[in-house]
Amino acid sequence: MPSIYKDIPLNLLSISNLNTRRDLEAGQEDASIQDLALNIQEKGLLQPITVRQLPGGKYEVIIGQRRLLACQKIGYDPVPCLIRDNLDDTDAIAISLIENVHRADMNPLDKARALKQLYDRHGTYEEVARETSLSAKTVSKYVSLLDLPEEIQNKIGTSDGAAGVGTLSSLARNFTGDDALTVYDKIAGLSQKIQMEIIKQSEGDISKIGGLRGLALEGAFDVRHCGGQFKCEVIHDILEGNLSTEEFEALVQEVAFNVSVEFADVEIQTAARAFWKSLATK
Repeated sequence: MPSIYKDIPLNLLSISNLNTRRDLEAGQEDASIQDLALNIQEKGLLQPITVRQLPGGKYEVIIGQRRLLACQKIGYDPVPCLIRDNLDDTDAIAISLIENVHRADMNPLDKARALKQLYDRHGTYEEVARETSLSAKTVSKYVSLLDLPEEIQNKIGTSDGAAGVGTLSSLARNFTGDDALTVYDKIAGLSQKIQMEIIKQSEGDISKIGGLRGLALEGAFDVRHCGGQFKCEVIHDILEGNLSTEEFEALVQEVAFNVSVEFADVEIQTAARAFWKSLATK
């Protein structure tokens, strides 16, 4: 699909309803739209906005809606844009998702809805995985969030992280409706690893949750067992394709935080990603 570079007046630009990133404030505690606006005012717009043309000569933003809002805030006009020709709605959704899907600050439900639209388009998780560079299991985990009760969905935010999505996905696969709400409340406050273990050992039987929570509070699940052919369950999970790079990065960051290791997040992320890749490609 060819692209044309053009400076477009602000009054001809609008945000697409197809944009996969709906929660614009998610994960922006350290970099608000106001901060972005001040940066654009000082240095200019370093990355053009991606748009498609609408009937009547106007354009809708497919990638870069935060940049557009920042430009509107300071009257940065005209706006450098890349015009993508011949984009239908499903193509626009795919482009928006691929741009945002690996961002830690994308709201998990935004990601889930977008992945579901791609799944409806392609018909298999494997096809969606090929298009987004996620694993099929990761795609399935996000899509399963849409099966959770609305009350739980409303509580999901970027602070849950990739590991939190794994817990919520497991909850959705094992419990529905009021049972899911009950389990969610009972495991709240426990670490994500312990939450996963409780759900796993319950085998979908809500009557077991209370007893398992009691065992967790006594420390029964605090030790991760290693041994056998694989020396650690984490390595086993990576080799078996059960732990995505995002989930492994989140796990490494959690451990580093708990033991007060003073490394920059980007250093931890880079090291974790390299380790995961070295195993996952075996």
